[in-house]
Amino acid sequence: MYKSPWKTMSSRTVYENNWINVREDEVIRPDGNPGIYGVVYVRPSVGVVAMNERDQVVLVGQWRYSLDRYSWEIPRGGSHPGEGEMLDVAQRELQEETGVIAANWEFLGTVDNGNGVADDVQSLYLATGLTHTETNLDPEEDITVQWKPFDEVLDMAMNGGITEVCSLAAIFKVALIRSKRK
Repeated sequence: MYKSPWKTMSSRTVYENNWINVREDEVIRPDGNPGIYGVVYVRPSVGVVAMNERDQVVLVGQWRYSLDRYSWEIPRGGSHPGEGEMLDVAQRELQEETGVIAANWEFLGTVDNGNGVADDVQSLYLATGLTHTETNLDPEEDITVQWKPFDEVLDMAMNGGITEVCSLAAIFKVALIRSKRK
């Protein structure tokens, strides 16, 4: 078992809003010298590869303010206060962003998103057995929904058409699962 080489002397919140909390810790670094370490706290989040009977995946496109560019991704989002079951969060996010409900859910595992500065752990799912309903976007969301064949989505992941890390991880996990099931 590994033991942390870091020692936290004190912590203070330097910024927070509805989505993130930024903490600054006074630490003793692994080299024994004092320092500071900033940590961004994000509520647990989810990402969903939703695939229909025609082998198409639903993607969401939106302008990402922090990058100042448009991004194609799988449906994903964060939990709300009090939400503890990530499958429930995945089901809510898929319906809100795409108007899709899935009968079948397969847990793909978790990924650490930006673990050098953030504690964001994202749970990934494969959703099948899809039916359509209404979307219910958050006020800050302006989302385009698009269905693409899985092979095209995989090409987008490989050629830079999809760059968001959790989307990439989920797409590649699904590709690996599909190759093993053939």
